[in-house]
Order: sequence, then structure tokens, then C-alpha cells
Amino acid sequence: MGQLSRFLRSLEGGGMMYWCQGCKSTHAVNVGQGPGPRWGYNGNPDAPTFTPSVLVTWYEPTAEGEAMMDRGDPLPPGMKRYPGKDMVCHTFIRDGRVQFLSDCTHELAGQTLDLPELPAHLQDSAP
Repeated sequence: MGQLSRFLRSLEGGGMMYWCQGCKSTHAVNVGQGPGPRWGYNGNPDAPTFTPSVLVTWYEPTAEGEAMMDRGDPLPPGMKRYPGKDMVCHTFIRDGRVQFLSDCTHELAGQTLDLPELPAHLQDSAP
């Protein structure tokens, strides 16, 4: 595992990680050979393209849901999870540009931006 460029880190098993400015966190894709879903990669760590689109989904508890979990409250009758909402980050990454699709639930939906540099805590230390 190591930094491939200002924008990408390699992961074990053929993965690559990049910073998503919409989610303010990392996303990862698996490229090359191996089990599980794999993305095509253009081989350019400075202007990557991954195909097909990258879809990341998660469930984000509300403040009320977080408080219920912190207290160890049981789920209310008829509820399958604590109060919250489904979140989506759906992008195309082409030639170092990120197209945030309209189904994104964050504020960058519908925008296209340059892939950001990795934050300092994800960069390899300079020698």
C-alpha cells in the first residue's frame, strides 16, 4: 500500500483509494484481477478514469438516531433501524475529473470538479 500520486493510494488486493470532496471521506475501487467487483482503470494515477460509474451508498443516523444508539435504546416497534436517512454518492471519474450525478444526496450533485488531492493525513511522509 502506498501513494500512487497526489490523488490516489493503492490498497491491498488491487484496490485504489481517492478522496471524495462531496462525502468528505475516501472511496475505494478494485481494479485489475481478483475476486469481487472490478473497475476498469486507464493506468494514469495523475488523471485517473474508472469505469463504470462508482456508486457508494450508506445509512446515516440523525442526531436522534445517534442518541438512541449511544443510550442503547431498543428500536421502536415496527422500525428496522434507528432514525436516519439513506445517502448516495454516485460519480463518473474520467481523466481526473469527478462528475457527481444528480442522485447524489450531498451538495455537489450535478457538478463536475477536478479530483482533489489526498488530504495530508493520507499522503506518504516526505523523506
